[in-house]
Amino acid sequence: MHIKEKINIPNLLSFYRLLAFPVILFLAVSGYKQAFAVLIVINLVTDVLDGMIARMLGQQTEFGARIDSIADMGTYFLVFVGIWLFKRADFAPHMLSLSIFIGLLVAALTLSLIKFGRFPSLHLYSWKIGGYIQGTFFFILFAFGFFTPFYYLMIVWGILAFLEHIIIQLIIPEMRTNAKGLYWVLKEQKHRENG
Repeated sequence: MHIKEKINIPNLLSFYRLLAFPVILFLAVSGYKQAFAVLIVINLVTDVLDGMIARMLGQQTEFGARIDSIADMGTYFLVFVGIWLFKRADFAPHMLSLSIFIGLLVAALTLSLIKFGRFPSLHLYSWKIGGYIQGTFFFILFAFGFFTPFYYLMIVWGILAFLEHIIIQLIIPEMRTNAKGLYWVLKEQKHRENG
């Protein structure tokens, strides 16, 4: 892939999230709650936009998927830092469910690093929808406050998406992008065995 093909709007949005990471982290650890909240919301919005724009403009690439996945992991990390520093009291009654959510996320990432030597870039439908739900929850959290029913929607969806992600990683022989979901992976595998 030429450098010109790597420079497109979706990839620039992902690069923005990578470059913004140290700034947002600095704001968080320095106690600038409002600035942190604004920039984390911008990160969440650009995460939604980069995928939509890539699909609309036909600019989906392996490189873009990898950069997006790394930027996503950075955004996840920042959100958890923000929760720990600014919203810990809101999450105190929900630590078991949050710990399961985080544990499965870490398990999915660790499995990918061990098995494939890199971060996952499957971009499953469940993962994408979960990202929209999580982004909306975190926007509401930092803009308006903790909303318990939406929190549990996010947690349940996320746990199911992480489990699907782990199962697919155990099935596939090599990391790939845009795997859609377990149904499609199994269908593809059956087709290969029969064909």
